[in-house]
Formats: sequence, C-alpha cells, structure tokens
Amino acid sequence: MSKVDLKQLFNGLQKQMSAQLNTNREFIDHPGSKGDALENAWIEWLRKYLPNRYCVDKAIVIDHEGNTSQQMDIVIYDNWFTPFIFNQNGFYYIPAEGVYAVFEVKPDIKGNVGDKNYIEYAGEKIESVRILKREAAKFVNGGKMCDPRSLTKVVGGILCSTNSFTCENNNTIEKHLKSLENLKSIDLGCIADYGSFYIDYNPNEEINAVGQDAYLEFYSKRKFNKIKFCNADHSFVTFFMQLTRYLQQAIGTIPAINLNAYLKNIGEEVDEQI
Repeated sequence: MSKVDLKQLFNGLQKQMSAQLNTNREFIDHPGSKGDALENAWIEWLRKYLPNRYCVDKAIVIDHEGNTSQQMDIVIYDNWFTPFIFNQNGFYYIPAEGVYAVFEVKPDIKGNVGDKNYIEYAGEKIESVRILKREAAKFVNGGKMCDPRSLTKVVGGILCSTNSFTCENNNTIEKHLKSLENLKSIDLGCIADYGSFYIDYNPNEEINAVGQDAYLEFYSKRKFNKIKFCNADHSFVTFFMQLTRYLQQAIGTIPAINLNAYLKNIGEEVDEQI
C-alpha cells in the first residue's frame, strides 16, 4: 500500500494559503486602502477554501425588528436556506438567522480604536451580532414536519497579520481575551505570522432549549477555561480546520427562518401550509 506524506501536504497547503492572502494586500500603502485590502484579502481567502454552502462578505446583520449590528468586516452566512439578502447603497444586510460566524480584521493584534484595544473592540462588534433577535420556524426533515430547533451559536473571531505582543509571549493576548465575557467572547482567531488560536470555554455543551432566552443564557454562563495557540508555521491550516470544525460540527445547519416575522413590518404574511 502506497502512502502520502501528510505533513508535506499540509505544509504545501499552508504556503498556498499564505500566498493567497498576501497577494491582494502586498502593494497597498494608503492606510484606509490597506485596511480595505486586508479585509478583502481575508474574504477572498475564505471564499477560496470554504465549501460553497457558505457565503463570505462585508455586511451588516439585521433582525426581524429592524435592529442592526455594527458593520462587520467579515460575515460567513448561509448560501442554501437564507432566502433573502438586502442590498442597499452597496451595503449587504443579512438576516440574523442566516449568520454562522463574524470576524474583525486588523493588521496587528496589538492596537487601539479610541480607548478600546483591538480585542475588546472586536468583542463589542461580535456582541452587536449575537444580541440580535432570531426566531426559528418549523422545518421539513426527511419528509416530516419538525418543530423549531434551538438557536445555534454565532462564532466570533479576530484575524490579524502580525503580533506586536510577541516579546510578552501569549500572556497579554490571553488577558485581553479572558476579559471578554458573555456575548463579547471570542472563539478563535488567526495571527498570520504568529499562529492561530482557539479558546476552550466551560460549559462547552450545545444549546438544547428552543428560543432566544436559552441562547442568551448559554452565553451568560460561558466562562473562559484555556487558550490554545498553534505553531506559526501552521497558522492558516490550523485556523481553517478549527473554523471548519465549528461550522460543520458545532453548528451544522442554521435554524429555519420565520419569514412572517420579517413580513410583519410591511403588513403581509406568507401561507405556512401547503
């Protein structure tokens, strides 16, 4: 039986991913343009490697009451069961029920926006998505009508090019991540030239009860346990595998959207029976 060197394959994939990300940002010098180029580079990178069931865009997330998130650098959202995306003046408005994950993009893990460090700032933006109201509807599975399922987690993370905290090891990064609680908590991140990381929380079980209250209670009880960094040489591959694990095994498929909850805003409704 012949064998393939998996380590060599993964190293090749890491180099390919790194080249893909660097190509789009390499020659941009203007700070504003560089920020846009960096976001676009990560978006194109995720579009290239994620399965087609996932869409990736800059967007604002909206709920059925018209509440909106902050503008998100990256939103990973459903491409199969999300029936509508609003596009107004160049901005995508994505229904909250269709969102799998959101990311903040920064050139460096070290930095500030006003009086908030980048990690805290990312946590507040993630919170603005997670707090939006979602209503699950009944759905058909295997030819049978099923009751609404529990709401899924919304993965939140931060993506950076470099780490100016390097001389302090991981202590400062861990301190900032540990300070984020409840809906602000970050699940994972990637620092391109330093390594990717994920955070283990307790409790780590799934959300089993139906409704927004159970979803909010889950995050209110979730506490930081430990953080795990990978080697810099495996930053992209490990981040991608961890993200894929969250999307496919911790979330799976988004809940069915209650379309009538949105149509109430224009005084209309759809027939829920055929």
